[in-house]
Amino acid sequence: EAAPLLEANDFTTYLPAMPKLQSHTEKHTIGLPTRLILSAVSGMGAATVCHPLDVIRVQMQISNGKENAVRYRNAWHAATSIYRTSGLVQGLYAGISAAYLRQWLYGSCRMGIYSYLLEHAQQQQQRRTGDKAVLGSKQEISFAIKLAMGSISGGIGSFVGTPADLALVRMSADSKLPVSERRNYISVVNCLVRIQREEGWTQLWRGATPTVARAAVLSSCLMAITSETKEGLKRSGYFGPNGEWGQGYPLLFCATTVASFFATVAANPFDVVKSRLQQMKVHDKTSTIHTQQTPVVYAGAMDCLQKSIRAEGLSVLYAGFTPAFLKMAPYAIISLTLADKLTRAWTGRDAL
Repeated sequence: EAAPLLEANDFTTYLPAMPKLQSHTEKHTIGLPTRLILSAVSGMGAATVCHPLDVIRVQMQISNGKENAVRYRNAWHAATSIYRTSGLVQGLYAGISAAYLRQWLYGSCRMGIYSYLLEHAQQQQQRRTGDKAVLGSKQEISFAIKLAMGSISGGIGSFVGTPADLALVRMSADSKLPVSERRNYISVVNCLVRIQREEGWTQLWRGATPTVARAAVLSSCLMAITSETKEGLKRSGYFGPNGEWGQGYPLLFCATTVASFFATVAANPFDVVKSRLQQMKVHDKTSTIHTQQTPVVYAGAMDCLQKSIRAEGLSVLYAGFTPAFLKMAPYAIISLTLADKLTRAWTGRDAL
């Protein structure tokens, strides 16, 4: 008589025991500190690839108020001009140390806190319903709640990371200034120490209001739309069962690209104001006259917004949009994919 066929669940008894990190049937949680580390490492990988686009974005957004200031026609013109005048390391990769620090302060919070809050919400949903199948199902969490989670995580991370963001803007923009006005920061530590010494502790959080506002808007759009789009594409069936076609990479690529576009549209006006406030020199603040010799000085975020629109029109709100999106898309694809895969390897659950 033929031996009975093995049931699917019985077959696993003939296989070697798999470590929990590799198991997707037994899911467990990880603490917030581990999530922050995984998110920071993912962000550093993305920053290494995308930093030149960030430099281009900053230099296209800032204006020192001088008639003879360099005006870039487009992103390609900016890239070639920066490379020609300052080279790769001092030009397109200026401020990379600040970008890395920013990932440990801001990027870690944005992704780490969001994934932590999302899993906590799923657990609460599971406890309320008593249905274990709900746990790990992103579609049970409303889009509005995801937006709120993204806004909270981005706001916290941006406030903590404002000094690093300030250093990133300063170091990225330095090569655009006339030689006599350049600050010539050696590293992110040198930049932060000099800002504190020359301008005061409070100046390390200059531009914090538009920075936090931008991060809250950008993070809420990026994280929530990525999660929502990912779930929608999973249900469509175009990416295989449960979105696992190509090990899930095509699904994440499409979801993060869509989210990056809408996040950039929403956040770019805040980004322009933030960059201009952070680039402004403190000793110029007594001047209120816009001349060829005197840079424009802003009293605050609203003053910066009004003066920029008055001088350059509404289109200034989307200055640097192309490099911002071209940077945001690959950054989101790399960082969110790495964070999602690392979290899944660790917990058996998706991070987004």
